[in-house]
Amino acid sequence: MKRVLTYGTFDLLHYGHINLLKRAKALGDYLIVALSTDEFNAGKGKTAFHDYETRKMMLEAIRYVDLVIPEKNWEQKISDVKDYHVDIVVMGSDWAGSDRFDYLKDYCELVFLDRTPGISTTKIKHDLGLVKDET
Repeated sequence: MKRVLTYGTFDLLHYGHINLLKRAKALGDYLIVALSTDEFNAGKGKTAFHDYETRKMMLEAIRYVDLVIPEKNWEQKISDVKDYHVDIVVMGSDWAGSDRFDYLKDYCELVFLDRTPGISTTKIKHDLGLVKDET
C-alpha cells in the first residue's frame, strides 16, 4: 500500500482543495491529511474561519481522505512520515522553488502539485469582504 501525506489549513473548503486531494490520492492508495490546528495557525499569524474540529469533520467526509491528523508545528513532518509509513509527501507548487522541504527527500518522495487556477481561500475571503485590502 502506497501512503500519501499532505498538509494544510483547508479553511473555507472549495473545489481547489477537492482537486488537490483527488490528485494527491491518485498518487497512492491511502491519503493522510495533516490539518493545521488553530494554535499552529495562530503561531503563523493566521486565523481560520472554521475551527479545527469543523475543518476536520469536513475533510473526513471527503471520499479521497482516509485519515486526518493534527499539524501542530513545522517540525513534525519527519515523525509523521515515519509514524504513518508515508511514501509520498505532497505540497503545493508554490513551495517548489524553495528548499524548505528538501530534507524530506531523505525519508520519502516529495511531490509538488499545482494549485487550481482562479480559486483560493484568500480570494474567497476577499470576495466575501472577510479580509480588508491593505492600501
